[in-house]
Amino acid sequence: MATRSKSESGASMSKYDVEVEARLQALEEKVSTQSGGGGSDQERLASLEAKLDDLISRLSKKMTF
Repeated sequence: MATRSKSESGASMSKYDVEVEARLQALEEKVSTQSGGGGSDQERLASLEAKLDDLISRLSKKMTF
């Protein structure tokens, strides 16, 4: 007979499910810690988007006849 546990939502989880959930949470924590919460990536992305918008604007002005 399989051992069952309850998740935070109250759903029934097998021992395997509990182990997988713990591993997933550990990986998510590691990624969050390594990326610094994503702040610097968001700033870089915003900068690249602004540069791309500028480039598209310049090219569209040159291509009008």
